[in-house]
Amino acid sequence: MATKVLMPQLGESVTEGTITRWLVNVGDMVSKYDPLAEVSTDKVNAEVPSTVAGRVTEIVVPEGETVAVGALILYIEEQGGSAVAESEPSTPAEAPAAAEQSAAPITAPTPSAAATAGAVTEAQQKPAGQKQRYSPAVMRLAQEHGIDLSRVQGTGMEGRVTRKDVQAIIDAGGQQPVASVPEASITAAAVTPAEAVQSAASARADHLSQAEPTAIKAQPTYDIPMATGDQVIPVTPIRRTIASRLVQSKQEAPHAWTMVEVDVTKLVAFRNQVKDEFKRKEGVSLTFLPFFIKAVVEALKEYPIINSTWAGDKIIVKKDINISIAVATEDALFVPVIKQADQKSILGIAKSIEELASKTRAGKLTMDDMTGGTFTVNNTGSFGSVLSMPIINSPQAAILSVESIVKRPVVIDDMIAIRSMVNLCLSLDHRILDGLVCGRFLHSVKQKLEAIGPDTKLY
Repeated sequence: MATKVLMPQLGESVTEGTITRWLVNVGDMVSKYDPLAEVSTDKVNAEVPSTVAGRVTEIVVPEGETVAVGALILYIEEQGGSAVAESEPSTPAEAPAAAEQSAAPITAPTPSAAATAGAVTEAQQKPAGQKQRYSPAVMRLAQEHGIDLSRVQGTGMEGRVTRKDVQAIIDAGGQQPVASVPEASITAAAVTPAEAVQSAASARADHLSQAEPTAIKAQPTYDIPMATGDQVIPVTPIRRTIASRLVQSKQEAPHAWTMVEVDVTKLVAFRNQVKDEFKRKEGVSLTFLPFFIKAVVEALKEYPIINSTWAGDKIIVKKDINISIAVATEDALFVPVIKQADQKSILGIAKSIEELASKTRAGKLTMDDMTGGTFTVNNTGSFGSVLSMPIINSPQAAILSVESIVKRPVVIDDMIAIRSMVNLCLSLDHRILDGLVCGRFLHSVKQKLEAIGPDTKLY
C-alpha cells in the first residue's frame, strides 16, 4: 500500500500549480523532505517536498500539467510496511478526520519548555481548529537542525512560522527538550510539519470533489478568428495570474490618477559624481531607483494613510513600510518586496533591489520575497516611458510610477533653462484616498528629490 503525495498548499492564496519538472523517477529512493518536483504556482516557483521516506512507485501527473491544490501527484511506498496505513495522507473524504486530529488540544508545556526561546505549544499560538502550514524552505531548515515546528512561535501573518523564526532558534542554540506529556497530547503533537501540509491540502481538496481532483476548472473560451500564420501562445500560470489580478484590481478598486513633474537636475549630477566610487566600494550599481524609493518611504511616514489597504468595513493602515518593486522578465512580471524599507539607507535599498532583481531573473524568488508589500514603486522610466497610469497592486492603496528622466527646457524665475525632469504618476484607490492627501504626498516626494545633492547620505 503506497502513500499518496498531494499538491501541497504552497501559499496563502495559491489554488493550483504546474508541475514544471520532476526531480525523481519511478524506483528512486527518497528521504523525508527531499524535493520531489519543481512547481510553478501563481506567484513563484517552488519545490514539493516528500512527506515520507520510501521508494517512488508511480508518477501520476506529467510535467507541464496544472492541477489544483490537493490533487494526487505521486505515490511513494514507505519504508516499513506496517506504518503505511497510519502515515498515509488523508484522501479528500477523510479530510474532516485529519482536521479533528490537528485541532486536538495539547497539554501546556512545563515552565522550562515555555521559557525556551521561540518555543510554545500549538494551543498557545493558534486558535482551536486552525492548522499550521509551513513552506518547503521552513521544513527543510527545521529538518536539518532538528527543530520541532509545532513548538515554534510564528511571527508571520496569522502566526505563520517563517524562515527567520526557525533561524532565530538555530542561532540561539536550538530547542530545549520538553517534559513528557500525556499520551493524548503526544498523539496530537506527532503530526509532523509535512503531514500538516498534507492535511491542509487534503482539507482543501474536500471542497473540490469527492473524486481525486486531477484537473482544474475549465477556462472560458473565446471565439477569435485566426488567419494563416497566426501564432498561438499558451497562457502560463504566471501570465494567467497576472491577468486575473489586474482585472480584479480594476473591477474592485476605483482608480484615480494624478501626476507631478520633478526637477532632478541636482540628483542626476550627484549620482553621476558618486556612482563609480559606490560601485567600486560596495559592489552594487547605484541607479536612480534607490533615491526615488527613499524619498517615497520618507513621504509615506508623513502620510501613512497612503500605506494602507481597503478591508470592507474598515481601512487598515500598515505599520511596516514594505515597498513592492516591479521586475519584468521576457515573459512575465514579478513584484518582489523590499521589507521594512523605512529602516534602510540608500545603500541598503540598492542592495535589496539588486538581490531581488537577480533572484527574479534566476527564477529563485520565494513566497516570502513576494508577499507583504504595502506600496508599489514601478520604474517604467527604464523602458523610456514618460507618462503612465499603473494599475494598483491590490490590496494596496496606491502605486507610483517613476518615468524616464529627460532633459527639456523649463521656465525658472522667468528664464528658460535646460533641466533634467521626471514625471511621477500616482494611481490611487479612491475608496481610501482623495486628491488632497495624494497631492500633499506627491509634493513631499518632489521636495525630497529636488533637495538631493552633495550632502545627501548614502549610508
